[in-house]
Amino acid sequence: MIDRIKRLPLRDVWKHEAYDFTTWLEDNIDVLNEVLDLNLSSVEREKSAGSFNVDLVADDGENNLVVIENQLEKSNHDHLGKLLTYFTMLDAKKAIWIVAHPRPEHVKCINWLNESSNGDFYLLKLESIQIGTSDPAPLLTVIVSPSEEAKDIGRTKKHMSERSKIRYNFWEQLLNKEKEKSKLHSGISPSPHSWIGTGAGISGLGFNFAVRQHDAQAELYINRGKGPDTQNKLIFDEFYKAKKKIEEKAGCEINWEKLETKRACRISIKSDAGGWKSPESNWPAIHDALIDAMIKLESSLRPSIKKLSKNINQVIAVAEDVED
Repeated sequence: MIDRIKRLPLRDVWKHEAYDFTTWLEDNIDVLNEVLDLNLSSVEREKSAGSFNVDLVADDGENNLVVIENQLEKSNHDHLGKLLTYFTMLDAKKAIWIVAHPRPEHVKCINWLNESSNGDFYLLKLESIQIGTSDPAPLLTVIVSPSEEAKDIGRTKKHMSERSKIRYNFWEQLLNKEKEKSKLHSGISPSPHSWIGTGAGISGLGFNFAVRQHDAQAELYINRGKGPDTQNKLIFDEFYKAKKKIEEKAGCEINWEKLETKRACRISIKSDAGGWKSPESNWPAIHDALIDAMIKLESSLRPSIKKLSKNINQVIAVAEDVED
C-alpha cells in the first residue's frame, strides 16, 4: 500500500518559533546538513549579537561562523534585517534563513546577496508533513543557495556597473568641453551607454558620439525605425553622391558604412586617440579629437542634409515602391 503525504500547519507541530522549532533544530542540525550538504557543528542558541540574540549560530567546519534565522511564517523585512544584522555583527561567512513561505521579493534579495557579496546566503522553505498516521517530519526545500554561477553573475554586473559609471563621466566631461566650441549637443545629458547623440534635422538621422574601450568616433547614424531598411540605404546613397565634396570640406578621411547586412547606415570620422578605458588623464585629448571630428562631420554634411530635407518625401516614395 502506498500512502499519501499530508501537510500539517507548522504551528501544530512547533507551537513557538524560538522555544520549540529553534530548540528542535539545535538538537537536529544534521537535518540541515543533509539538505545543504554542509558540515555544521558547535550549534549555539540565542547567541548575543550586540543588543540582539541570534536564533542559532554554528561552525561550518572551517572555523567560519554561520548564522541561522528561523521564521514560522511568511518571510518579512524584519527577519531579513535581523539576518543581515547578525551576519555583519558576528562577521559570519554564511547565513541561513528558514521560512514557512518565501516571498518573491525576498527570494530576489537573497539571490542578489549571493551575487553581490562575499558571503553565502541560503533561503529554505519549511513544511511539516505526515504519511498516514506517522509522526510529523520536517520537509526543507532549498529556494536559494550560493553558487559559482551566481558569483560570476555578480562580478559581471559589478564590472558593467563600473563601466557605466566610467562612460557617464567620460560623456559628462566631453559635453562640458564641447560647449566651448559647439552647441550641437547642448541639450543632451550624459549617459552610461556607449553613445550619445542629437537629431540631425531629419527624423531617423542623428549626430552621435560613440566610444569603445580603445577608440571612438563622431558619426551620422541613419535609422528611420522599424520595417524594411530601404529608406536608410537610399538616404545613405543620397549622401554618397556628394562624397567627394563632403570629404573635401571635412579635410579628413570619412568612413562610409552602408552596413548592407544591417538596418542602419553610418557615416563617421574615427579617432584613435583612445577610448573610455584610457587613463582619465588622457581624456581631454580624446575629447578634443572627438569634438573636432564632430565639427568637421557636421559642417561637411549639413549642405547635403538641407538638400535631403527638401527631397525626403521623394526618397520615401521611391523606398515604398521598392518595398512593394
